[in-house]
Amino acid sequence: MTSTAPQTLQGRDAEPQPPGWQQRLRRFGYVPRPVIGLRERLVPPYTRPSERVWPVFGIPPTVVNPLLRASAWLGPLFVALVAGVLRFWNLGRPNAVIFDETYYAKDAWALINQGYEGSWPKDIDKSILKDPSAVPIPTDPGYVVHPPVGKWIIGIGEKLFDFTPFGWRFMVAVLGTLSVLMLCRIGRRLFRSTFLGCLAGALLAVDGLHFVMSRTALLDLVLMFFVLAAFGCLIVDRDWARRRLAAALPEDEDGVLRPDAEVAESVRLGWRPWRIAAGVMLGLAAGTKWNGLYVMAAFGVLTVLWDVGGRRGAGAARPYLTVLKKDLVPAFVSTVPVAIVTYTLSWSGWFLTDKGYFRGWADKRLGLSPEHIPLPLFGDLKLPQVDMTWVPAPLRSFWHYETEVYSFHVNLTSGHAYQSNPWSWILLGRPVSYYYEDPKAGEDGCPDGTVDKCASEVLALGTPLLWWAASLAICYILWRWFFRRDWRAGAIACGIAAGWVPWFFYQERTIFLFYAVVFVPFLCLAVSMMIGAMLGPPGSDERRRAIGAIGAGVLVLLIIWNFIYFYPLYTGQPIPVDDWRDRMWLDTWV
Repeated sequence: MTSTAPQTLQGRDAEPQPPGWQQRLRRFGYVPRPVIGLRERLVPPYTRPSERVWPVFGIPPTVVNPLLRASAWLGPLFVALVAGVLRFWNLGRPNAVIFDETYYAKDAWALINQGYEGSWPKDIDKSILKDPSAVPIPTDPGYVVHPPVGKWIIGIGEKLFDFTPFGWRFMVAVLGTLSVLMLCRIGRRLFRSTFLGCLAGALLAVDGLHFVMSRTALLDLVLMFFVLAAFGCLIVDRDWARRRLAAALPEDEDGVLRPDAEVAESVRLGWRPWRIAAGVMLGLAAGTKWNGLYVMAAFGVLTVLWDVGGRRGAGAARPYLTVLKKDLVPAFVSTVPVAIVTYTLSWSGWFLTDKGYFRGWADKRLGLSPEHIPLPLFGDLKLPQVDMTWVPAPLRSFWHYETEVYSFHVNLTSGHAYQSNPWSWILLGRPVSYYYEDPKAGEDGCPDGTVDKCASEVLALGTPLLWWAASLAICYILWRWFFRRDWRAGAIACGIAAGWVPWFFYQERTIFLFYAVVFVPFLCLAVSMMIGAMLGPPGSDERRRAIGAIGAGVLVLLIIWNFIYFYPLYTGQPIPVDDWRDRMWLDTWV
């Protein structure tokens, strides 16, 4: 007895004990970070629900794996179906040309029919709504200040469903619905969770700004679609490259993957088709609106840093130098030149005609280079004039057109009633009213018996509770990125910054809140990630899970209710003016 007691005590003392602060924090749900193997770090597995869930719903174990595989697509498709029904319901209402549809719907109709935008007469909108077939397409070229991709897409809908509000909104609604599906799948791959991916997509489906922009023939939703598609391609490329790294690394006798500096610094990742696809998407984004160029720069840096992280994880002693030698040039070639070619091809209608605006400019010049080149943020770069006759005339005309358009954008400082500063966007400081009418009782859908007149408005307002929750989620992902080195948080932050930060450099320019639709999907990813944290890390006890689920459920239900509450303002549905005033939560919304 006396000989075994000290051994038992010694054995107990030898057991590893967590620090005291960890023990104290466990009552609040603290769980030590698990040790993750190299293979799981390079190619993380998808999370699985607890095995205790299936018996609750009466699902036998043999059905679990097929059900999980099916849910990877069935869940996103269901969310996209709901989003599509919401976006296509009464898409043709209001039966009016609202806000900047007066530019893009008509430009798209001319572009899809004759290859270039026409110069439309003023006050033609009412004639178009009355009988579009009686309105001729102008043959004189029109001066337009945005590239043609978004207008080509809008024009497809007009070709299918005629020159009507439903026709010019159709393809934008299609892209809005597909963007919800894409976000579900991107979120699933990003978080390795079908639930969190579908949650991000569902939040996008009930965001008011995304909803309104999906039902309006403007360019910004089209830009958002291609930006999100490029992000998704780069996420897939990241996984693809890391699988290649994992396949090249050696395993020990137990089958455990081990880092190897020589392999990590020498292996070439080869053909990367998803990165090329991202280049195409970024070219289409820039071919819709020029702020897609900032996104291309940000995503280019992001994908290179992912390569650095992958090679460092694989064991490279000098990962930055390795990426400089092995990956930087292929990354540049597969994105920037591809994007430039895609952008130039999007102007094919302008190149193939001789009637486009500035199309014959070079034929009237002596072949001299421009006296200056406008550069973003730095003003004009003065250059000596040199002979440029060796450059084909169409390309010289095209360059001149682009410089004129840039000059227009940077000098657009005329005031507008709905302009706003980007500082206020996340708090929805000044939304834009696209359409407003005040019908009397019994007229144009205003309910009979209404004491006062009604208000019928289409307001480009994000779902307030979602955006205000996103302002907290941004703080959370920045904390995750800076202090936990969470690459997912960094990717989301990059998407938000790429769509938001550039506008701060144009404080004097006339800009609007609806430009923020470009980074709305990344706000939804941020909120989804924050909700995932609320649910608790793997290994949390039932009490912690229950408290987190209640909090997360309440937040999501409040966001859905908030969307339903503002739904009349998103669709132009006539409501009593007192009900409209109740929804003006901030004075700046009026």
